[in-house]
Amino acid sequence: MTPCRTLVRTATFLLLGILLPLQAVAPTPQGFPVSHHGVELFRISTGLGAFSAEERAKALEGRLAELDRNPFAPLPPLRVIQEGPDAQVTAGDVILFTVTEADAAAAGTEKSALAEQRRAAVEQVLVQFRPANRLKRLAAGAALALLASLAAWVLYRLIRRLMGALRIRLEPRALAMAAQLRFQDLELIPKDRARQLLNLLGGGLQILVLLVVGYAYLSVLFGMFPWTRGLTWRLFHAVLQPLSVAGRAILDYLPNLFYLAIIFLGTRYALRFLRLIFEAIQDHRLKFASFHPDWADPTHKLAKLVTLAIALVLAFPYLPGSGSEAFKGVSLFLGVIVSFGSSGAMGNVIAGVLLTYMRPFRIGDRVQIGDATGDVIERSALATRLRTIKNVEISIPNATILASQVHNYSASAGEGGLILHSTVTIGYDVPWRTVHGLLLDAAVATEGLLEVPAPFVLQTSLDDFYVSYQINAYTLEPRRMADLRSSLHQHIQEAFNRAGVEIMSPHYRALRDGNTATVPESHRPPDYRAPAFRVDLEREDT
Repeated sequence: MTPCRTLVRTATFLLLGILLPLQAVAPTPQGFPVSHHGVELFRISTGLGAFSAEERAKALEGRLAELDRNPFAPLPPLRVIQEGPDAQVTAGDVILFTVTEADAAAAGTEKSALAEQRRAAVEQVLVQFRPANRLKRLAAGAALALLASLAAWVLYRLIRRLMGALRIRLEPRALAMAAQLRFQDLELIPKDRARQLLNLLGGGLQILVLLVVGYAYLSVLFGMFPWTRGLTWRLFHAVLQPLSVAGRAILDYLPNLFYLAIIFLGTRYALRFLRLIFEAIQDHRLKFASFHPDWADPTHKLAKLVTLAIALVLAFPYLPGSGSEAFKGVSLFLGVIVSFGSSGAMGNVIAGVLLTYMRPFRIGDRVQIGDATGDVIERSALATRLRTIKNVEISIPNATILASQVHNYSASAGEGGLILHSTVTIGYDVPWRTVHGLLLDAAVATEGLLEVPAPFVLQTSLDDFYVSYQINAYTLEPRRMADLRSSLHQHIQEAFNRAGVEIMSPHYRALRDGNTATVPESHRPPDYRAPAFRVDLEREDT
């Protein structure tokens, strides 16, 4: 027999040992018990005249104690006498108790039969506890108790050995199964933890079996002696009554469990169907008009959330304790906490949903949001993260993005190209055609800027001291904006210096006499000299 089969059979026997007593336990009988020497004889559930059922039971126990007061006196004969509407059980000349029509109706039998049954029960217990019978029963009980103790000790040792052998045989297989539970390179259950769990389960199973055996042993032991016989039923009732209630609750809950299983299976297959549809949309295998493929993932998450919410609403009435006042109170308390604590968070979540379908940017786009410029590296339900050109990560709440202007430099870069521009100011003394040519030459010389479409120059303003020229050039690399602008500026300086054109920015007076040109010394002619002041004197002949 394999260890797995042994474990399954052991669990089956334990389950049967728990469930069968649950089925055997009857509902708690009604009425007040009549006991003698710890043995319950019967129960009285109806009153008689001015006496209640409890008073009748106490009075009968007192009369039985009087009969047993002198154990060496002969036991008077017990008889059933029918007088009038009631049946009386007498001990000699003493009336022990009365059986009425109400007693018979409560017991569901005839009055005479009930009276004879109760008489026999009283006579049996009185005879058993006479001195001669008592000594015999004590001797037999002691022998049986010794035998039961020996059997319990042997069974205890046998269980210990069996559980130890079972653990030794199961440990290698359990450790091998635990080693296979991996997620990529992560070992879900380490070897040491798997061994600890196995020891814990084995120890728990052993304790459970020993408790069952100990319970059976105590029940047998208490039943051997008159003084402890009443404890047998109390022990049996104290242990099995809660289990019986739990078993009945489980049986009553089975229909609800069936509904929950249907809801679970329906939700599971609905989620699989949604995943199949949206994965096909995302992979361009399924297309819908006006539905962009990049909407597939967020829409799938929303549909999944709505499906789970509907499933929770459908399953809520069938959950254990869902109708209790405590459950309702906890639900209301949690709802209030969520309402007050998540107002800002919910605003960001709603803004994130709106941004998803507005499509202002995608992961990897170069964008400017407010004063922050960088590449989009992550989008979540609450915030969007950017990495700036300085390699600084910035988290911007979705609600802030929704209320701001979003400049997306990458949206059209793959189609017509992004236009980079820069402005220089040149004095009026330089012809505009010369400036245009120099700026276009600098744009063509800049690596990363396109020659087609061709760059162009705009004269954006005619100011008091200079003209503003704006060079515009196309690029397909928006992520290199800062690098391209820097390179463009370098080539502009080189082109203007070679042509000997001064960039008159910000403000210079156009007085050149006596002043050195602003062109760098390395770009001046070798024989360059600063011009002298020119003074023209006109003499008037008189």
